[in-house]
Amino acid sequence: MNIALAGLICAILAVASKKLSLPPVPAYILAGLILGETGFGVLKGDEVSNSIAEAGVIMLLFYIGLNLNPGEISEKKKTIFHSGLYDFVINFTLIYGISILAGFTHVQAFLIASALYISSSAIVLQSLIENRKLMFRESEVVIWIMVFEDIAIALLIVLNNPESSDLLLFMVKILAFTALTYWLSNHMPRLLGILFTRDDEIPVLLAFTAALLGIAFEEFFRIPAGFTAIMLGLMLSGIKNIREIVLPFKDVFLVLFFFFFGISVNLSSEGFVDGLILAAAAVAGKVISGMITGRYLFRSWLSGLEIGLDTVARGEFSIFLIFAFGTGKEVSAVTTAVIITSVLGAFLAKNSAKIRNMVSEFAERRFSSTQ
Repeated sequence: MNIALAGLICAILAVASKKLSLPPVPAYILAGLILGETGFGVLKGDEVSNSIAEAGVIMLLFYIGLNLNPGEISEKKKTIFHSGLYDFVINFTLIYGISILAGFTHVQAFLIASALYISSSAIVLQSLIENRKLMFRESEVVIWIMVFEDIAIALLIVLNNPESSDLLLFMVKILAFTALTYWLSNHMPRLLGILFTRDDEIPVLLAFTAALLGIAFEEFFRIPAGFTAIMLGLMLSGIKNIREIVLPFKDVFLVLFFFFFGISVNLSSEGFVDGLILAAAAVAGKVISGMITGRYLFRSWLSGLEIGLDTVARGEFSIFLIFAFGTGKEVSAVTTAVIITSVLGAFLAKNSAKIRNMVSEFAERRFSSTQ
């Protein structure tokens, strides 16, 4: 019953969000908050809904891996590195520092910084398409920043894993698994590719099973399921048609994940205040890092402002990390920050040209007044 009701509510919210040109992610979370523990308590999470939520994030991370083409990463590594470095250093450091000042422990601050450093690829890329920005030079930089963040999330999953007490053994397993999947990425498309050209149910079953193998790897080998899902996706990224097969599963399960996450969160007033502060830091960090990136790549602060405004929105990755590793106050804070930045980020991306013009005119007036 919960799943059917969740699906109906999310479908209505998806249509409404499209009509209003707003990102649906905050709507799903808010609906869960209203109907769950924070709100009226009408719905409660159970074992089935928790399993669906877990499947949602695993599908998302597997899909990320499918879009990490090893050959393209090697070819564009310099561009990806320079595009993502300023974004990582400035945003991670700023949010970590603000979290410490807000009273969080170093471990909690590291998790919060990990979660809120990463932009929402879904919201950012959708905004580029809807606002017809794909032909702009800044949009290519935005895309490479998303690629850098997709790579970074695999590392952040490992670093935030609380079960890595035997650090040496844990890192050996991670490195061995990474090397194995990277090597297999050169062979699996050739070995399995023909199976994904069939017109029966076999390609769907194989893709669905491959996506969820991360959960089994975590249980048997104690390797984080999220990291495993990304690497398995990378291993199979060369197979034609697999993205199209996985995409519907990812979309449906991920929507339900956001809704059930909202149901399970108990949003505290203290966490809400911290979330407001973190949201402000998250917006400022993206704008600053974007401007520095634009200055470095294009010798233009205004191009950098465009990059920053386009990457403000947080969403699926932030919620996943806090869902997987967070407890208590940090969950409330990150959830609040995600809701604010996802809505504000969509607005800023849509109106970035107007904002750039306003900043340019203001700078010109200031310059003229000093002459």
